Amino acid sequence: MKIGVFDSGLGGLVITKAFINAMPEYNYFYYGDSAHLPYGDKTSGRILNYTLDAMRYMIANDCKIIIIACNTATSIALRYIQQRFIPSSAPDIKVLGVVIPTVEVAVENNPQKVGVIATSATIRSHIYRAEMHKIVPNLDIEEIAAPELVPAIENNDFATAQEFVREYSRSFTSCDSLILGCTHYPLLKNMFREALPKVRIISQDELMADKLKNYLSRHSEIEHKLGRQGARCFKVSSLNNHSQKVASNLFADIPLVKA
Repeated sequence: MKIGVFDSGLGGLVITKAFINAMPEYNYFYYGDSAHLPYGDKTSGRILNYTLDAMRYMIANDCKIIIIACNTATSIALRYIQQRFIPSSAPDIKVLGVVIPTVEVAVENNPQKVGVIATSATIRSHIYRAEMHKIVPNLDIEEIAAPELVPAIENNDFATAQEFVREYSRSFTSCDSLILGCTHYPLLKNMFREALPKVRIISQDELMADKLKNYLSRHSEIEHKLGRQGARCFKVSSLNNHSQKVASNLFADIPLVKA
């Protein structure tokens, strides 16, 4: 059985790379729904349907535990998947998201004000605000949607991305911390750190590996069923030369193939 990582495009490969670097012994299966990218501008109904289709596909490919690396899919679909889909369709499979682990890190140093930058759908859901307020009810939170960033990253247009990073960063100068609430944004973390040198930048590629390792250590019933051949399989729903090039920058020795 495999550790599965799902994202709306190629951004989740950054999280997958962090997993593999920390736990190289396991088998991994990555699926990016690039045919429907970006999720952030879709309706909640479409996001849920796309994510359910992805879960069925990953379960069919022997994933024992699935991490929804996409913040948009986590915010819109995870609760339904955990409470309705998995119990009735695949009760022995675990599906986790990225929001709760990120929130845990964001509030650990008693911040006064936390910023969140994410896709339009994630910001509309207010999931980060809701989860942080469960822990720190009076925490000041600044949420801003940045719909331009994912297309720029997927198009490998980092010059344009940097212009938007500088523009959006002006809204977070008074924050103690800034959550990069999209799986694609770790590719921009150095830009945010340059633009906001006094703000703690919380990037999911730097926290998710430890969170998953801790989860597996506490759930031996899952960990014991995971294969340890170091196998890797990376698939996307739509493939072109550009996406292959982007993937090869992260994994030069693992081909990206069409699902």
